[in-house]
Amino acid sequence: MTAAWPTVPLGEVLTQSAEMVDILPDLGYQEVTVRLWGRGVVLRRRAEGAEMAAQRRSVVHTGQLLLSRIDARNGAIGLVPADLDGAVVSNDFPSFNLNPAKLLPAYVGWLSRTGDFVDRCKAASEGTTNRVRLDVDRFLKLTTPLPPLPEQRRIVARIEELAGKHDEARRHGRDAVEVRESLLPSAYSAAFDAAASISPSLERLGDLCRLITDGTHVTPRYVPEGVAFLSVKDITTGIIRFDDAKKISTEEQAALTRRCRPERDDVLLTKVGTTGFAKAIDVDREFSIFVSLALLKLDLNRLLPRYTEYMLNSSRVRDLSARDTRGVGNKNLVLKFIREFRIPAPPLADQRRIVAELDALQAKVDELKRLQAETQAELDALLPSILDRAFKGEL
Repeated sequence: MTAAWPTVPLGEVLTQSAEMVDILPDLGYQEVTVRLWGRGVVLRRRAEGAEMAAQRRSVVHTGQLLLSRIDARNGAIGLVPADLDGAVVSNDFPSFNLNPAKLLPAYVGWLSRTGDFVDRCKAASEGTTNRVRLDVDRFLKLTTPLPPLPEQRRIVARIEELAGKHDEARRHGRDAVEVRESLLPSAYSAAFDAAASISPSLERLGDLCRLITDGTHVTPRYVPEGVAFLSVKDITTGIIRFDDAKKISTEEQAALTRRCRPERDDVLLTKVGTTGFAKAIDVDREFSIFVSLALLKLDLNRLLPRYTEYMLNSSRVRDLSARDTRGVGNKNLVLKFIREFRIPAPPLADQRRIVAELDALQAKVDELKRLQAETQAELDALLPSILDRAFKGEL
């Protein structure tokens, strides 16, 4: 139990490193940073010395404890990994050598992720809003219970055993979602083939739509508040996302809708960059679109919107999208090729049946993703509890 462990100042087991290096303009360097909430020391960038403002930088080494003066109060603390040995940091990232006779690197690595340790770093920070900095002297005066090395090894082994199970459970959850999601494209293609067996003569998309056009080719003037202006990124998650969309004025919206007005039961198709992804409009909301999106106004006597979305997202059509895309960098799927896409158009009753089957599969995937997210949140909440118990001597 912690009552039997001596309490020592951090300055007895940590020594601030003073190693510096002259930055040479023609050499390359690795710069590192520390992510918040115990997520580790990571590479920030690789840069030439000529790109760096300071002529001297601190050097860090494997196994040192590195923290951010600004964000140690937000858990920006961690051990330097082997692949970042010899990297450089600014003065805002003090590093500390460990006393190997008293402290295991893995022990202090886990300790630094506990809520209690972060709270004490917060107490050792001072300054006004947006200028709070950790005071190194105050940090080194903080005290911590220090078990002997064999007990540190036992605690580390126990934490890593439980953390391994935690990570394995998260991995299984992600794998289950990925497996189920990987079935969707093949299900769309199977549905395409089933529809084609009912209606063998595939028809031009241009003959099944009242209009196929695209959004404005001129970048509008964006405003802080106004009407949503959508591009590719706003539909490729499978839902139409308005929260992060750019905004245009109502006057510009009125001008744009004279040429292209998206409405419920139309279908959007990405045509620039990420090409060939379809989404039926299932909301009653005013918005406009950029040239990166095509707008399909269906003949609703021939095609159901959701059915069209599924058909266009099948590999049978997505492969055509990839084949007919032009350009190397910013790839473009031109309207004349979209009009030539051929899909089956069976009776609406058959389309409804196909949509119902695919909707049911999609609902299962969505439910699995929801459960996986809940499970991950529960697992993430479990690790702090494990660390708290470990450093109270209760594991």
